[in-house]
Amino acid sequence: MSAVADRYPELQKLGVEVLSMSVDSVFVHKMWNDHELSKMVEGGIPYPMLSDGGGNVGKIYGIYDEEGGVETRGRFIIDPDGVVQGFEVLTPPVGRNVNETLRQVQAFQLVRESKGGKATPSGWKPGKTVLEPGPDLVGKVWEVWKTDMARD
Repeated sequence: MSAVADRYPELQKLGVEVLSMSVDSVFVHKMWNDHELSKMVEGGIPYPMLSDGGGNVGKIYGIYDEEGGVETRGRFIIDPDGVVQGFEVLTPPVGRNVNETLRQVQAFQLVRESKGGKATPSGWKPGKTVLEPGPDLVGKVWEVWKTDMARD
C-alpha cells in the first residue's frame, strides 16, 4: 500500500482511481494508517481504504478465503466500463510491483484509445513499438519483437 501511495500522483495523472480493500474494519485501517503507513508515506495513504467485512466483495473477485476469514492480496485493473482488464493475486509473502501496474495501465489505455487497433507485446513500455493486429502481422511478430529488443 505504501508503494502505491508513493506513486499515487503518477496514477492520478493517468486518470486512475485507487481503492484499497480488506476484511479489516475501518477502525483497524485507521490504526494501521496512523501507526504504520503514515510513517512510510508522508501524510498516510491518500486514497480510500475500504472495509469488506464478511468478504462479500472478495468472494465476487475470488480472493476471499472463507476458512481463514481473510482476503488474498491482489490488484485489479478495471476499465471505465467496469470490466476487469487485468489482475494479479499473490500470496502474502510476495509483494506486488507498482512499476508493472503503471506499465499495464498505460498499455490498457493505449489499446482502449486505439479501439483495439493496437496491441502491446510482452514487456512493452511507453515509447516502444506497438503491434497492429491483422493479417499482415501474422508470422512477423518476431521481426517487431527482435527490432524493439535490439533498441533496449
